[in-house]
Amino acid sequence: MAVLVTGGAGFIGSHTCVELMESGEKIVVMDNFYNSTPAALDGICQISGRGFKFYEADMLDMPAVDKIFEENDIEMVIHFAGYKCVPESVKNPLMYYSNNLRGTFNILETMKKYGCTKFIFSSSATVYGFPEKVPVTEESPLSAINPYGSTKLIIENLCREMYVADNSWTMVLLRYFNPVGAHPSGLIGENPVGKPNNLMPIVIEEALGKRDKLEVAGNDYPTRDGSCIRDYIHVMDLAKGHVAAVKKARELDNGCLAYNLGTGRGYSVFEVLDTFQRVNGIDLGYTIGARRPGDAAECYSDPSLAERELHWKAELTLEDMCRDAWNYAKNK
Repeated sequence: MAVLVTGGAGFIGSHTCVELMESGEKIVVMDNFYNSTPAALDGICQISGRGFKFYEADMLDMPAVDKIFEENDIEMVIHFAGYKCVPESVKNPLMYYSNNLRGTFNILETMKKYGCTKFIFSSSATVYGFPEKVPVTEESPLSAINPYGSTKLIIENLCREMYVADNSWTMVLLRYFNPVGAHPSGLIGENPVGKPNNLMPIVIEEALGKRDKLEVAGNDYPTRDGSCIRDYIHVMDLAKGHVAAVKKARELDNGCLAYNLGTGRGYSVFEVLDTFQRVNGIDLGYTIGARRPGDAAECYSDPSLAERELHWKAELTLEDMCRDAWNYAKNK
C-alpha cells in the first residue's frame, strides 16, 4: 500500500514527501514540473536516504493517471497538484478553472474506479475570503475573492457533496495559511517559476540582488504597525501536518473534515522584514508603496481544532522560517 502524492516535486509537496518517508510511509509521486523542478526529487532522496516511484505525468492526462493506479496499490491520495498564483488566476481564470478542477475530477474519478476512498486535499486559507473577524476558525464563513480561491472552494464543496452521496469516502481538507521556509538541510525549498508574488520569495530576490527595489504595499492598514498581518507557517511544520492527516484518515471509517494549518499568530510585513534582516545579517533597504488591491488587513488562524484532533501543532518560529528560507536560497 502506498500514498500517492500529486504535485510532489513542488514546494509543499516535496517537504511532505520527506516527512512521509521519514515516518515510514511508502510513497508514489507524480508531477508535470509546471511549477517545480526534478532537482527537488533528488533532494528528497538525499534527505531521506530512500528512493520512491515517480511518474512525470499531468493530472489532465486521464490515461496517465489511470496507469499510476493500475501499477500501484494506492491506499490514499494527498492532492497538491494545481496552479496557485492569485494574480495569474485573475488574468486567466479559464486556465485555472480548467486545470485545477478538471485535474481534480480526474484524480477523484480514478480513485473511485480503483476503490481508493481516502483523499487529503491541499486547500487554502483563501477560502475564507476577507475574514469578518480573526482568528479564523473552521466554522468561519467561506467565500472566494479570486479564481484561484474559487477553485479551492469548489473542490472543497465537491468533497463534501461526494461524501454525502457516498459515505465510504474519507476526505481531509487542509487549509494552509502562509507557508515559508525550507528544509534545514538546504537541499529543498521554495523555488517559484517566473515572477514571485508572495512576500518571502520577493524578500529573497531582494536579498540576492535580483530586484530593483523592495516595496512594502501600504503602511496605513488598521493594524499594529500599519502593514498587513498574516499567519506565516514553516513548511516543515506544514509537512508534519500532512503526516498527522494521513494518520487521521486511517483512523476514520469515513468523514469529511476541514482543518486550519497555521501557527495561530499573525506577523506583520514589517515584522517579517525586520526578522529576516536580523537573523541573516542583511539590509533589505525597502521602501513604502501604495496598498495592493484586494489585500485584507489581517488574516490568521485558530489552529486549535488540528491540535485537538490531529495532535499536531506548529513548533518552528519566524526566525526559523527566515533563516531556513535564506539558507536554501543562497546555496541553491
